[in-house]
This record gives sequence, C-alpha cells and structure tokens, in this order.
Amino acid sequence: MKKHLALTLLAALAAPALAEPAGYTIDGNHTFPAFEVDHLGFSTQRGRFNKTSGRIVLDLAARQGTVDVTIDAASIDMGFAKWNENMRGENYFNTAAHPAIHFKSERLVFDKDTPVAAEGNITLLGVTRPLSLALTRFRCAPHPLNKRETCGADITAQLKRSDFGMTKYIPSVGDDIRLVIAVEAFRE
Repeated sequence: MKKHLALTLLAALAAPALAEPAGYTIDGNHTFPAFEVDHLGFSTQRGRFNKTSGRIVLDLAARQGTVDVTIDAASIDMGFAKWNENMRGENYFNTAAHPAIHFKSERLVFDKDTPVAAEGNITLLGVTRPLSLALTRFRCAPHPLNKRETCGADITAQLKRSDFGMTKYIPSVGDDIRLVIAVEAFRE
C-alpha cells in the first residue's frame, strides 16, 4: 500500500514535467507582417499588413509545433491611400479575387530547446509554394500587463513575387521580397 501511494505521489509530481502541447492565439495588435522591395534602384520601399490572425501550437518538450496564420491582404498599408488601392488591385495582391495570404507549417526546426525556423507553405494569389521562416528572439514568458503566458519572435524570410504570378513592373520594382514579421501570441 505504501509503495502504491509512493508511486502515485511520484507520478503526480512528475506530471507537470511532461509538457502537453500548448495552443497560442496570434495577437493581432502586435503581429505585423511587413515586406521590403527595391524601387527603381533608388530605395527600399516597405509595406505592412494590419490584420493578421492565426494559431500556433508548441510542444517545447517534444520540440514540435505547428503554425497556421492568415493575413488579410486588403489590410495592406503602404503609407497613403492611393498607393494602398493600387497594391490591392489586379497588378499586385488582387484582393478582390484573393482576399487572404495563408502560411501553414507542420514542422518547427529547433536549436536545442529553442525554435529557430518554421518550414511550411505560403499561399499567395492562389499559388502555394514552400517557405521557411527564420525565427529569432523567440521567447515565452508571462506578459507584464495581462499576466498571460505570451510567446513572441522576430521572423524573416525571402521570396520572389514572380513565383506567385505577381510580375508587374519587374525589374523596375524588384522581384526579391524580404519579409520582416513581428509576432506575439497569447496562450489559450
């Protein structure tokens, strides 16, 4: 009887160490996918998307996770209304026909206990291609204001817009796109 009680107590104490996968909801107030593109060789122009939603599942103990993120393509923000409207049009994001940009990853890459990449697929303009997101500054901790567990990271990636059929004005407007994304997500 004492042996059974001891094993039960030991199992109860060890249970928190056996981490379960945890779900995190993207914080749309602190997640802004941005991009950079060469403009006529004179400058690097930047834009961002103001509406992002999605979910991340992390199992840090098992070094596994998934990412499923949707970007509202019409929320593009280039700094002024006329340019935003042009970018929503058929020559670029064609938001009437393709209102969302979607990234889905079933594989996180870890360096020891820290995720350093998310490998998956991005769908843009109805075309799906592989994309690897590099993660830096990954951190999970209680949020200082609302006390909820929050995970965040800085993300970078490269893609070619021509791979998705967005070819207008290449090479004057660059084909190579650099993605720079700040992401934060609250534990569910």
